[in-house]
Amino acid sequence: MKSRKVVTKGVEEARRAFPALLDAASQGGTTIITRRGIAVAAIVPAGDAAKVRPISLMSLAGTGKGLWGTDSTRTVARMRDEWTR
Repeated sequence: MKSRKVVTKGVEEARRAFPALLDAASQGGTTIITRRGIAVAAIVPAGDAAKVRPISLMSLAGTGKGLWGTDSTRTVARMRDEWTR
């Protein structure tokens, strides 16, 4: 598999260079857009975006068991009551 260069740009720089970023994506390039140094978005080739499949939430089934106590209905009701006091 061919390794691609990933470019990082700030929001303002990406806004100014948007047409060039689209050209780069059409040729297989990826650009990460950051806001205050934190990655917030990516411009990737459309073919790469189509390959991404959502992860099933079924793998999380049962992972919260016990978080709400033995009777989750009572716990949620108690939490709701806190707002009416």
